[in-house]
Amino acid sequence: MTGIYIHVPFCKRKCPYCDFYSVCRPELYEDYTQAVCRNIEAFKGRDIKCDTIYFGGGTPSVLSAEQVDRIIDTAGKCFDLCKPEITLEANPSSVDSEKMSGWRKAGVTRLSFGVQSANDRELGFLGRLHDFSQAKSAVETAAQVGFRHISCDIMLGVKGQTLESLWDSIESLTALPVDHISAYMLKIEKGTAFDCDEMRNAVADDDMLCDMYLQTVGQLASKGFLQYEISNFAKEGGKSRHNLKYWHGEEYIGIGPSAHSFFDNERYYCKSDVEEFISDKVQSRVVLEDDPDKAEEYVMLGLRLTEGIDIGKAEELGGKELGENIRKKAALFQKQGLCVVEKGILRLTPAGFLASNSIIGELLW
Repeated sequence: MTGIYIHVPFCKRKCPYCDFYSVCRPELYEDYTQAVCRNIEAFKGRDIKCDTIYFGGGTPSVLSAEQVDRIIDTAGKCFDLCKPEITLEANPSSVDSEKMSGWRKAGVTRLSFGVQSANDRELGFLGRLHDFSQAKSAVETAAQVGFRHISCDIMLGVKGQTLESLWDSIESLTALPVDHISAYMLKIEKGTAFDCDEMRNAVADDDMLCDMYLQTVGQLASKGFLQYEISNFAKEGGKSRHNLKYWHGEEYIGIGPSAHSFFDNERYYCKSDVEEFISDKVQSRVVLEDDPDKAEEYVMLGLRLTEGIDIGKAEELGGKELGENIRKKAALFQKQGLCVVEKGILRLTPAGFLASNSIIGELLW
């Protein structure tokens, strides 16, 4: 089935490490909501079956419960929604009990909080608008109003972060009523406020990041959060069904400025311009002409997941030579503890995930 991604391009303040498209234009929230509904209506009558909707950003939690309800209601009228997982990303500083209760009544089934750390000093460095007390309260309130699926993000490699402070943050997060955690390494992105030598020298080096990552994998496993993707960990029943679509190569429709789509065997995106998105009757599409090689895509996406890839399928897609190369290289990587091969399935280990780019390169070329 198809997934729906809705990019909400608004933030109260831009985080210094973020390179996603966002603007501070609260006066546009309503016009934007109307534009999203208009774009959803453009798919009406096509009998498109969907089982996930994902509100990403930006900061989707700046939208009111009524605006979210209108978008979901429009989707229900224009798509064939099949017991959908509906996720909304939220910042702890822009939620309250009334708003979260309204989202739940609108049909949202899952909240994803950008907590990032349980250490207030680290949160200050990241430019977050909340402290951990606010984050804790937001998550607990979400559970109180009835959300059974709650995710939290945590950042690795923050200035001043130690293995001990990271351990404490994970202990604090896993003590909350959450069933999913995403752990990301801080990366200095081009064009962000952190894009300077001072920041590059301030964050954790590669060796420390590796230690932090491996500690995180082990600690989360001990708390019942099993790794299912490079950066994602879940309790039983807590995996993100929407994000799994990307990694399984399934179709998704992106709505909103900068949103990407893979639908009807076509890849395209909407320009990063919220005013143009609002003014256009239907969002403009920029089609990506270079269709990725099927075998390469299967290997690159599949090895992000702990379920791994079927070497036989990779061979079907890419030919006998590719299959032989994968088997040969995988045998070497297995001896180094970077992967496991069982019954024709190749899976990366946590240590392998840390070297995944180079491993994938060796397997494919």
